Amino acid sequence: MATLYHQVWINASTARVYAAIATEKGIGGWWDPPKVTRSDGGVTLEFSPGPEHGILKARIVAMIPDERVEWEFVSTHRATSPASAWTGTRASFAITRREVPPWSSERVDMAILDFRHSGWDERSEYLGFCNFAWGETLQKLKRWCESADASG
Repeated sequence: MATLYHQVWINASTARVYAAIATEKGIGGWWDPPKVTRSDGGVTLEFSPGPEHGILKARIVAMIPDERVEWEFVSTHRATSPASAWTGTRASFAITRREVPPWSSERVDMAILDFRHSGWDERSEYLGFCNFAWGETLQKLKRWCESADASG
């Protein structure tokens, strides 16, 4: 099984980055606003990436404030959709704080986000496409966390 991996350095606090990956408002700021369902089985996020994909469902399997969020993708999709490769995979967002590096012109500590999307079939025709798409999506998350919109 393959794991997609991206590391993003964000000029924001770990609390702000956590809010961006753990709250409805935060997730909606950089990705698709989720519909949240709470039940005895836990919390499920539902995303609507477009009619060609259907509803993408992720069950929250871990939430550690200011440190980590993990989702397991539980929905199934047509084979023609890149989302079909996500069923049974997990997305993990791990956050650590980093002091300002000596070469940086920024004067605030930053958050390091280590993103992993694990459980991929290495033969999936969507592996490269989704890895690239996550890179673009994580850039949106970075911009959101560094914006004034994320502060309120």
